[in-house]
Amino acid sequence: MPLPTSSVYPPPSGEFMKWPSRRSVVHSTTGMVACTQPLAAKCGIAILNAGGNAADAAVAVAAGLNMTEPTSTGIGGDMFCLYYDAKTGKVSALNGSGRSGGKCTLETIRRDLGLADDEVGRIPLSSIHAVTVPGAAAGWVDTVERFGSGKLTLEQILAPAIELGEKGFPVSEDAAFHWGRGEEQLRKASPNFAEMLKADPSAPDGVRAPRAGDIMKMPNLARTFRTLAAEGKKGFYTGRIAEEIVRVVRDRGGHLELADLEHHLEQGSEPVDPISLKFTGQGLASSSPSQSAGAGGVEVWEHPPNGQGIVALMALGIIQELEKAGKIPTFTPADHNTAAYLHVIIEALRIAFADAHWFVTDPHSDRAPPTAALLSPEYLAERARLFDPGRAAANPSHGNPFPSPALRSSDTVYFAVADAQGNAISFINSNYTGFGSAAIPRGCGFTLQNRGANFSLDPRHPNVLAPRKRPYHTIIPGLVTSLAADGGGSSSSLHSVFGVMGGFMQPQGHVQVLLGQLVGGLSPQQALDAPRVCIGAGMADVGDVYGGVVYVEEGMPEETIRGLRELGHPVEVLGGWGGMGRQMFGRGQIIRWTVDPVDGTGVWSAGSDMRGDGAAYPA
Repeated sequence: MPLPTSSVYPPPSGEFMKWPSRRSVVHSTTGMVACTQPLAAKCGIAILNAGGNAADAAVAVAAGLNMTEPTSTGIGGDMFCLYYDAKTGKVSALNGSGRSGGKCTLETIRRDLGLADDEVGRIPLSSIHAVTVPGAAAGWVDTVERFGSGKLTLEQILAPAIELGEKGFPVSEDAAFHWGRGEEQLRKASPNFAEMLKADPSAPDGVRAPRAGDIMKMPNLARTFRTLAAEGKKGFYTGRIAEEIVRVVRDRGGHLELADLEHHLEQGSEPVDPISLKFTGQGLASSSPSQSAGAGGVEVWEHPPNGQGIVALMALGIIQELEKAGKIPTFTPADHNTAAYLHVIIEALRIAFADAHWFVTDPHSDRAPPTAALLSPEYLAERARLFDPGRAAANPSHGNPFPSPALRSSDTVYFAVADAQGNAISFINSNYTGFGSAAIPRGCGFTLQNRGANFSLDPRHPNVLAPRKRPYHTIIPGLVTSLAADGGGSSSSLHSVFGVMGGFMQPQGHVQVLLGQLVGGLSPQQALDAPRVCIGAGMADVGDVYGGVVYVEEGMPEETIRGLRELGHPVEVLGGWGGMGRQMFGRGQIIRWTVDPVDGTGVWSAGSDMRGDGAAYPA
């Protein structure tokens, strides 16, 4: 008999832990932070304890992560978030992504890259032309102003991270690994590399990447945070910091100008409507609540394009349409991570990526289709017809959502924070790949992102590079609400905030960890610990995602691996961490909301990925 919604655990007869991890779900009634760095989590908990809400604490965590894990994130990158307001039950989204420079025309960048007229080409990840205006600084300020408690100043919110930078902090193992791997990139990218390396008289030139356990100080980044705290967005997008951003880009042949940063200051972060899909299949919609969802199923929320969250929604929608058509069964917990189960997920993701690769672009582009067209049941049912239960399909092409009835009628860090009032935020902040471009504005202590590498250089493509345009974004926060069994499919309450970081792995991780809970009956921690699959190769071109190798994480049952190969999937099993290892499968966080059925107390229950340095921490 299924457990009530007050439980996040599998049935008592189930195994406590099937995979090589002994982490337990963490519970709290007063708030929660789940992230990849313990010291960054401590920044957020300090803000919760000082009277701030989930949004205030999220910005504190983002700043703390910039200090402790600049190998993945920072104020020189972009951010997106989804916020759940417990008083209203409303889900809000904030687009904190930056744009290309006003002089970054397709012709200019193609000429600078030396591309021939008949060559499509692409912007290399290491190119200065991959730098776009950083959106994170404005995003942090706007998150506090739009969703914050109003009880704390930005100076108070950034204070814990500033203290880490000025007094120093011990570097964690994962961060040290990536810092060492990125040292050469930092040295090559700009003359200011010493700002983000550890001073050591024994090193050949006096600096080196910090090792695990080393004390690292980041005084220049602390200075940047102090400026943002005192002057707000203006202190970042004008004046000294803006001038140094422009200087380091232009010195390497880029085209960013002060006017581009001032333009972002004027525009600010964009409040956007989140997109969602009601998922009622796989036995979720029933007369009584299950252990994983409300009686009517769940509504899955994602940030809209230019983010790729629509990939996760389309894949879930395709799975739902396949079940309706009788092409796949209603899976049981025993089917989780079997070959037949993963085959459905892999094929649905390939079809969804084929559409996203073409259609995801700046939503203000005149070539962007309405997301309602891509998410309409009619279009998803049409795309589901590409699925073959007996074999893997290679290289599906994108569809054409424009005739849809819906249209005619109308490396990265992810973390989650929840507070005692029932508010929760799903927050993601990224440089894109590692240190991003690794270019450091002098005296600022952060690197600039390389998000512009995701622009297409094909003039026919909706995501083609253009001045002051936002590129296809891989970073996506996720949020789930439970649907009431009222016949109208209305969202009744928060189910969870969740996410999985890692380039094009992100929507793949969203689908896998969510279905792990909804279908597999797994707790938040078990859903994160379960071995995952990845189509494509992490940060490779999205074109590699919808065809080719299926990477399978070590620990997946041998029977599953054999079954996937028999279905025609070229499988490669990955273990370890260096090179193409487990880092490809991302690192995730989940915070679930439940209510004790006896005394009515709300409980936060969280899991944190064993592939990262962090954990879930109760406030």
